[in-house]
Amino acid sequence: MTETRPEVSEVGVPDSTEQRLAQAFSTSDAWTLREVYDRYGTQVYRVAIACVSNAGDAEEITQTVFVDAWRARETFDPSKGSLGGWLMAITKRRCIDRLRSRDRARRDVAAVVARGDHDHETPGPDQVVERIVVADQLARLPQTQRAVLQLAFYDDLTHTQIASLTGLPLGTVKSHLRRGLEQLRRRWEVDGGASGS
Repeated sequence: MTETRPEVSEVGVPDSTEQRLAQAFSTSDAWTLREVYDRYGTQVYRVAIACVSNAGDAEEITQTVFVDAWRARETFDPSKGSLGGWLMAITKRRCIDRLRSRDRARRDVAAVVARGDHDHETPGPDQVVERIVVADQLARLPQTQRAVLQLAFYDDLTHTQIASLTGLPLGTVKSHLRRGLEQLRRRWEVDGGASGS
């Protein structure tokens, strides 16, 4: 029994296809990445969804795992373990990162709500309600969208700075901002309509 036995059981017993992919991965072109994704994408997603219990986050983790693996492909050494085991290790790290990021985002929302009580002017009841509603709506967004919105609006970062800080592609940052703002707007309209404002 080898140390990589748990990872091997996650992704199946190594066969000639895995061995070929493992040998070709570090020096091949994007077609090899496609083959690797086809072979391991479902397993990576299953591990991610089991860890984070959110389909959107699990899809993003899956994408990030394969981007990370491709960028670091020259560091993969088939003599030290299976390609599947290596991908599972990356997946587990990304899941841990996502869970930590969720915790930070929750703390950030709490800090924003608390900070609202210490402004120079004492906020009126309507402002307090608005701040609570915004914080609540932010907390309902998927973690990555929430984090991107917070970086854009609370930290006043540009799209490029957010992409650099989070490691997300620039297009993904823009999509998260657009979708996140649209969700906030829809929820705000529903809540505003319900409260009669």
